Amino acid sequence: MSVHEWLIYQGKGDPAPGRIDSLPKPPRWRRFDGAPLTGTVADAPPLDAASTRRLGDRTALSAQDPTSLQLINAALYLRRPLLVTGDPGTGKSTLAHEIAYELGLGRVLQWPVVSRTELKDGLYTYDAIGRLQDAQLYGRQEARQAAGPDERPAGRDDSSRDNSTDIGRYVRLGPLGTALLPTLRPRVLLIDELDKSDIDLPNDLLNVVEEGEFDIPELERIADRPGQHTVDVLSDDGRRVPVTGGQVRCHAFPVIVMTSNGEREFPAPLLRRCIHVHLDPARGERLAAMVQAHFGERADETHQDLVDLFTEDPGGELRPTDQLLNAIYLTRNAQQQGLGKLLLRPAAEHGQR
Repeated sequence: MSVHEWLIYQGKGDPAPGRIDSLPKPPRWRRFDGAPLTGTVADAPPLDAASTRRLGDRTALSAQDPTSLQLINAALYLRRPLLVTGDPGTGKSTLAHEIAYELGLGRVLQWPVVSRTELKDGLYTYDAIGRLQDAQLYGRQEARQAAGPDERPAGRDDSSRDNSTDIGRYVRLGPLGTALLPTLRPRVLLIDELDKSDIDLPNDLLNVVEEGEFDIPELERIADRPGQHTVDVLSDDGRRVPVTGGQVRCHAFPVIVMTSNGEREFPAPLLRRCIHVHLDPARGERLAAMVQAHFGERADETHQDLVDLFTEDPGGELRPTDQLLNAIYLTRNAQQQGLGKLLLRPAAEHGQR
């Protein structure tokens, strides 16, 4: 088999949703037995504005270098998370959207990480206060109904009562929890800027990444009650999905893209469970693909002067790709060629008069 033939994700602007189905079975140590969802909830929602903003109109040029392509596909075959490093503006977050677009995997689940982020934030939330408030309101409504029609406030219709016993109304899966739902095709999950987390989160992710499952204690406690073994909860997509026995266990392991700007080191056990991809600053065909995606075919050639200025060595200064896109946009839409070039000046020159 040639290198090209085994690539499921090829890094081009060519949607091929059938390719994900040609993946061989996962290795035995990465097989999961979650009972597949059925009906409409088994299909991922379409790409949303978060993807279209980043992707523009995809082109036939490769958006990834050959080494990165092989590592990305290795993660798909092995059902392992991708740890994507590189300078800001090199397309780390965009990679998740590119994979979802090319392989037809639907809306990207996004989990932006900050210093206060905990594992449970990504798995699920339980609104205990909201449930208590609804229970109190429901109790008052029952009391008014028991009092008889003469004692109810005029004009008040209590015929539609709030069923506060439905615990599923107060549980919402986070992006990681939704990604682990037992779908037939994998969902794409972006865990953005993991290096901004506190020291515990990378370690807390280990078991979930390895086992592909998690428990919801609030649902486990009631699973043996009549009618409570399977509970419909809200997903990160805003849809009602069933959770059985208080456990979420994946069927197809999600495509997890974790990004890092290199602000910290990660624990060795997490690194062993990931495929590491480092993205260098976009140059050549990859940079041309980004420009053409947002400004049309041959746009890189039309604005070759700005592309050349962007790719010049700025004395070690970092230049995010969106700086070039901003310069081209102003040149095309405001007819301000000079302003576009000003944006690409090294930062050291900005204070000079």
